Amino acid sequence: MITKREELIKKYIEFFKTKGHKEIPSASLVPANDPTVLFTTAGMHPLVPFLLGQKHPLGKRLVDVQKCVRTGDIDEVGDDFHLTFFEMLGNWSLGDYFKKEAIEYSFEFLTKEIGIPKEKIAVTCFEGDKDCPKDNEAADVWKNLGINKIKFLPKKDNWWGPAGDTGPCGPDTEMFVNGCEIWNDVFMQYVKDEKGKYNLAKQKNVDTGMGVERTIAVLNNFRSVYETSMFHPIIKEIGKLSNHKDLVNNKSARIVADHIRASVFIISDGVTPSNVERGYVLRRLIRRAIRYGKLLEINDSFTTKIADVVIETYKKSYPELEKNRAHILTELDKEESKFRATLESGIKEFEKISKDKKEISGKEAFLLYQSYGFPIEMTEELGRENKIKVNVKEFEDENKKHQELSRTASAGVFKSGLADNSEKTKKLHTATHLLNGALREVLKDKDIHQKGSNINPERLRFDFNFSRKLTDKEIKEIEHWINDKIKKRLNVERKEMKLADALKSGAQAEFGTKYPEKVSVYTISDDGGSVFSKEICTGPHVTNTHELGKFKILKEESSAAGIRRIKAELAELSF
Repeated sequence: MITKREELIKKYIEFFKTKGHKEIPSASLVPANDPTVLFTTAGMHPLVPFLLGQKHPLGKRLVDVQKCVRTGDIDEVGDDFHLTFFEMLGNWSLGDYFKKEAIEYSFEFLTKEIGIPKEKIAVTCFEGDKDCPKDNEAADVWKNLGINKIKFLPKKDNWWGPAGDTGPCGPDTEMFVNGCEIWNDVFMQYVKDEKGKYNLAKQKNVDTGMGVERTIAVLNNFRSVYETSMFHPIIKEIGKLSNHKDLVNNKSARIVADHIRASVFIISDGVTPSNVERGYVLRRLIRRAIRYGKLLEINDSFTTKIADVVIETYKKSYPELEKNRAHILTELDKEESKFRATLESGIKEFEKISKDKKEISGKEAFLLYQSYGFPIEMTEELGRENKIKVNVKEFEDENKKHQELSRTASAGVFKSGLADNSEKTKKLHTATHLLNGALREVLKDKDIHQKGSNINPERLRFDFNFSRKLTDKEIKEIEHWINDKIKKRLNVERKEMKLADALKSGAQAEFGTKYPEKVSVYTISDDGGSVFSKEICTGPHVTNTHELGKFKILKEESSAAGIRRIKAELAELSF
């Protein structure tokens, strides 16, 4: 019987290695190749260029365990199976095997490797619609394997993608054991175009995902993921801090455990609390954990104590957690100190709005929630202590209205196709390599390295380590250096080599990124042998710098302590 995550992960990786798959390392939670999402939400994000046709250095069959963060179901966290941070096992076929083999591998692993009786397995397949036919092919494979519990469901249930408006997508088949979904095989056989039409893909891929926490819970007949070895020490620590026992079924304790665990991994991958993008999500998670900690009567600072337990639980699998321990604890402590001050202000606001009243309106309760971080349960609790009612129904209406507005406002932030592989994006991606080279050259600092980037079809954003603001003169020199290299029509050459050889050759690697044993190295050089950029990267890129256009820096600013950020664009050539 498999009881621990390490056992399941090892068995899964080894099984797919016997099927010709090569193991790749877990990528950062901050996506390198997909501007459509804030976080890596599935194992496919780091593989975007290869799902779109680029050759992977390790071949067409890959396997890994990927750390993921999903915030779309944040309101569901606290039930038996929804999590913000989780680990996903995955195996891929990049234009190699397809439905039959993928389903047979899944069946073999479930029944023979981890001992689930086939009678307990139920599956779902795509029922078909006006765009694409019913997936009888997948259902027939399952039937031939002796699986009889098969349901056909619509797109909202059994279809993946595209991640944005356009890109690869296709039907999927989901596997359930005792009513819990643990595995999903996605068959990327279509590409949705700008007109909304689904065209058959030139390269058909298989992308699968098995949730580690859910599978461990199912294998051990647990009612929830919070009973697993991954959560047991965290829940135990929350019990110590709150003087409560048997918290495994307590919703507040589950939320605290989930949110602090997610925050530890997010901070470790370079995100800090802020009011925008990833930093905003992180801030919300930390503050939500603190609010629910208060409901558990934890009155002293506690986030760092729980974070320590998370780090101890995962440090063997993710050594970066131990390496970044001091930074993680500092960021959590700073954010908790800030929010505890806000909590006190919120209590004063409550006293002010509730004075001489018998009822607090839903709008007033929502103000406490929105401005001071008070959950409705806390406002109700304060109301009961002061014999004041709270209009919960009106609060829920206000909250729903706000969520709709938030969804509408954020929907367009990263709107594009799956890792938008347009020519514009390719150009901007290549331009970041030249920018990296220009910074090191102009600022005369060979220790400058990329600390993160984000690219969409309109602009590039590039973070790098540097201690001060750039002068106007330096910005102009950087632009001139890059435009000079564009003008010289330099070749952009890609070579595959072993990671050790790539580093030995002087190729730059992004700090903190885990790379497979074989990588792609992109070099920008002239015919005389002068190298202007040499980086380990997955792409996509142009083949010659003259394709880029004219480079212009739009903004240079601070991103974090010791980290600067440049935003730039490419315009049509005018020189």
